[in-house]
Amino acid sequence: MQQKRLISVLGPTGVGKTALAIALAQHFGTEITSCDARQFFKEMTIGTAVPTADQRAAVTHHLIQHKSIFDPYSVGDFESDALAVLDELFQKRDIALLVGGSGLYERAITQGLDYFPKTTAETRKKLDKIYAEQGIVPLQKRLQKEDPAYCDEVDLKNARRLIRALEVSIDTGTPYSSYRKKKRAKRDFETIRIIIDRPRTALYDSIDQRVDQMFDQGLCAEAEKLYPNRSLSALQTLGYRELFLYFDGEINSDEAKAAIKKNTRRYAKRQMTWLRNQIRESQWHGPAQFEKIVRAISAKVNHP
Repeated sequence: MQQKRLISVLGPTGVGKTALAIALAQHFGTEITSCDARQFFKEMTIGTAVPTADQRAAVTHHLIQHKSIFDPYSVGDFESDALAVLDELFQKRDIALLVGGSGLYERAITQGLDYFPKTTAETRKKLDKIYAEQGIVPLQKRLQKEDPAYCDEVDLKNARRLIRALEVSIDTGTPYSSYRKKKRAKRDFETIRIIIDRPRTALYDSIDQRVDQMFDQGLCAEAEKLYPNRSLSALQTLGYRELFLYFDGEINSDEAKAAIKKNTRRYAKRQMTWLRNQIRESQWHGPAQFEKIVRAISAKVNHP
């Protein structure tokens, strides 16, 4: 049987992963599965930079806007869904594309997740309410008390990660970190990782331009429709939480836009730090180096 290969295209937000992935999918005659946790929800389009209708018509995309913000959706759920998609794709093709900036979700597909016990919806609702009414500091303090080991390594500005760790710790009485054994799961495919990067100044300029475009496309109106449900976990994300502060009267619209740009740049920096620290077996390229990337992938495919 021909070896199945998953080309995983990773990189920070705004670096150009979508355009590159579409070109690669067309070149290799395959389809794209998303591992971008911000793009799962159908109510969030502009603020998550979902591929355009034309882009999705050019290449079939899977696991984009397939859930509602009102539906619980964990990384474990995503792992099951994505593996099912890939299994179906690999029945027809030898190569598939995985694209996104969410490192945890990429790792769920390529390496598998540790086992975590089920938690209650009530605990999640309480934590979501605390975050919506009091901000992230109470979550940080509670995590320091419940699981200082995980507190030392998690991104303390990522509310969704904090809430997930807290709900496990609270509902089980055992620190979240104790369930993280980091054992690699066996997969029926080989992963070829391509990480896209560009000089920091160029990346930050791209991010600023994209935020401007989002505002031109109607990000404010999109966020305003979501505002009544701002306590939902899916909405604790860049581009929306800053505008929620604007709707609350805490900042003006210009300050909200500036905050989105600043926080997105910081997020991109954290993504790159995570990629450098966590993913060793990969090749780094610029977003415009298409021919070079194709050659690197083809060399792996033809000479494993």
